[in-house]
Amino acid sequence: MSKKTKIEDIKEEALKNPIENIQDTDIVEEVSVEETLKNELGKEKDKFLRLFAEFENYKKRTARERLDLIETAGSSIMLSILPVLDDFERALNHIEDDKEAEELRKGVVLIYQKLLTTLGQRGLKEMDSKGKDFDSEFHQALTEIETPDKKMKGKVVDVIEKGYFIGEKILRHAKVVVGK
Repeated sequence: MSKKTKIEDIKEEALKNPIENIQDTDIVEEVSVEETLKNELGKEKDKFLRLFAEFENYKKRTARERLDLIETAGSSIMLSILPVLDDFERALNHIEDDKEAEELRKGVVLIYQKLLTTLGQRGLKEMDSKGKDFDSEFHQALTEIETPDKKMKGKVVDVIEKGYFIGEKILRHAKVVVGK
């Protein structure tokens, strides 16, 4: 067989089966178009999911901020009332020594407890500091004193002015005396 015969045979084969040749190239093109569309769809789906998650985080963050704002909305008013609470406590300490003013002491105690209850319902909580380890996050040390008990070293020995929380936030730091 000559070279011409081989080429002519190949041409004849191609002419006899042109559908096979066309189908192979079409399949390759269809797969590539299909793959391209799948990739684009995947990218768009990823963008959508990220945007949706970002929006959900935004909603949660704003809801949390709104709750914090509501919880601490009255903090400036409560901060201005704290000196009145301090005055009540000093009055109660002074009246306890005077046995003649028992009825006055009972009245002052009732008013003081009612004020504490009302402020407590609005989120005010007293800071428990005496005997605890000194922590600069919660306490303001006014002075240090020598303590005979070694266990009290670095702990709050006395509270000069009570500290308060509003919700979980510090409204006023406790002014304390620390043992050394």
